Amino acid sequence: MALKTNMLYDAALVPNIGVEFHPGKGWTLGGNGMYAWWDNDRKHDYWRIYGGELDVRKYFGRRAKEKPLTGHHLGLYGGVVTYDFELGGWGYLGDKWSYYAGIEYGYSLPVAKRLNIDFGIGIGYFGGEYKEYVPMDGHYVWQVTKQRHWLGPTKAEISLVWLLGRGNTNKWKGGER
Repeated sequence: MALKTNMLYDAALVPNIGVEFHPGKGWTLGGNGMYAWWDNDRKHDYWRIYGGELDVRKYFGRRAKEKPLTGHHLGLYGGVVTYDFELGGWGYLGDKWSYYAGIEYGYSLPVAKRLNIDFGIGIGYFGGEYKEYVPMDGHYVWQVTKQRHWLGPTKAEISLVWLLGRGNTNKWKGGER
């Protein structure tokens, strides 16, 4: 088992946490959640996002055979998110759940006895309804409601992974040799 956080989300001020379980034979099941609610009433700066994702991965290659949760991996993922972005001009509100799904490739690199860094990229579909608005006189004035249909990159990950459990250590990075 492992706990993880996507450092790209952290850099964007979106705290997140995830788990990944290894039932065996190179397969893992994972899930994560994110939640951020920032605002600034002086100029209506606003940043709200929350949601979650589930994924299934298959690790392969030499490193994956030597140690679970390490090496190359392919996977499927899907999730939901709601958001409100407004940074002093137009605002974009996805107050109903937007959804995404896709395929991913990644590599998990051991960096310490109980730490990995997991790099990943995913392509897929992102869809849902959103509203455009303009902040005026202390109110948010709705302009138009649109449907989003996006095919392309839908996931980017540089995650810090903390390996948990007895014996779940990296032997070649800070561990026993």
